[in-house]
Amino acid sequence: MNLKEFRAPEVYLNLNVRGMGQSATLAINERSRQMLAQGRQVYRLGLGQSPFPVPAVVRDSLADNAHQKDYLCVMGLEALRTAVTDWVKRTEGLEYLPENVLVGPGTKELMFLIQLVYYGDLVIPSPSWVSYAPQARIIGRHIHWLRTRPEAGLGVEPDALEELCSRDPERPRLLILNSPSNPTGHCYNHGQLLELVKVLRRYRVLVLSDEIYSATHYTGEHESLARYYPEGTIISNGLSKWCGAGGWRLGFFVFPQNLAWLATAMAAVASETFTSTSAPIQYAAVTALQDTPQMQDYLLHSRQVLAALAEHAYSTLSAAGAALRPAQGGFYLFPQFEAHRAALEQRGINDGATLCERLLEETGVATLPGECFGRPAQELSLRLAIVDFDGALALEKAAQEAVDEAFVKRYCPNVTDAIERMAAWVSQ
Repeated sequence: MNLKEFRAPEVYLNLNVRGMGQSATLAINERSRQMLAQGRQVYRLGLGQSPFPVPAVVRDSLADNAHQKDYLCVMGLEALRTAVTDWVKRTEGLEYLPENVLVGPGTKELMFLIQLVYYGDLVIPSPSWVSYAPQARIIGRHIHWLRTRPEAGLGVEPDALEELCSRDPERPRLLILNSPSNPTGHCYNHGQLLELVKVLRRYRVLVLSDEIYSATHYTGEHESLARYYPEGTIISNGLSKWCGAGGWRLGFFVFPQNLAWLATAMAAVASETFTSTSAPIQYAAVTALQDTPQMQDYLLHSRQVLAALAEHAYSTLSAAGAALRPAQGGFYLFPQFEAHRAALEQRGINDGATLCERLLEETGVATLPGECFGRPAQELSLRLAIVDFDGALALEKAAQEAVDEAFVKRYCPNVTDAIERMAAWVSQ
């Protein structure tokens, strides 16, 4: 064929994915890597990847099971599904059947599948994790952003949910409730959950309780919505955050018996897509879910370090005029800088994206604008992840020393320096 006559194929993209870019969290991670490769100082507060190593006992279990090569049941290894139900009973006091646990290559994949399988609108608060809404868009689901209030932690509130559901009471809806929250660090307490349940039960809303940060709750007092609304709640959890194993890609959903039909449908789709989750990692996950002294110490010390870092960030940014709530768990804080709008506008900063871009270029602090999480584009808000430190060293020292502000400045200097740079920059 004469190459001059060659015509490239037309670009036929699904309308639901046209214009979509890479996930914002992954994109900022790549941007940070490029800047580091150029020899620039970068404080990596963009991607929320656990800084802590996978516990040694879990790594040893993976090595011991490296020979496991067979395809496993699409629902997951039976021993792992039993370990999951035992773990939920131990941590939440709830009884589930192992046959109603679905294991997948990360909760992100399972969240996509549930939106594909369940026919209902997606309901999420503003702000929410960056991938909930794009997944719904890919599938073609309607998305409803719930209004939120700073004084309530920017979380789901009963009156906002009532306002939405009362417009069309019979419409099927899937609410994602994330606690501890990405991006705010907010955790729902007993009273808040009870008030939400009144509305959820009235309108039979299906809830996906995203609890991927549950074991990072700073006081170890996480409460699942499933305690109060078991018939309508699916628990989502995995190894990526509290076990430091994001790259291992293992997550699981736990369904009540009355929603077994949904688990079965998701498993059918999984059998035609990812087939099953990595066998060696499933075997290792059984160890991660055991209540051993090693896991107890790991979780205790990682919570202490994260709590001290979050307190330092909160106090430093609050003193600089930022509006934010103290984090109660997880890796994140979500400050707003509206108090500095006039001064920032004089510097050519009128929206969240420009705020983060200038912050990165002028201080090396990488963050994400609130717009990525469903906030108005013009809002001067951002999410920061307190994770740029040597987690192995911090865990080692936390077992030997008091974990306080002096501790985090000594062993987590990238994070504390970044926060102080941010505070000074926004106040100049």
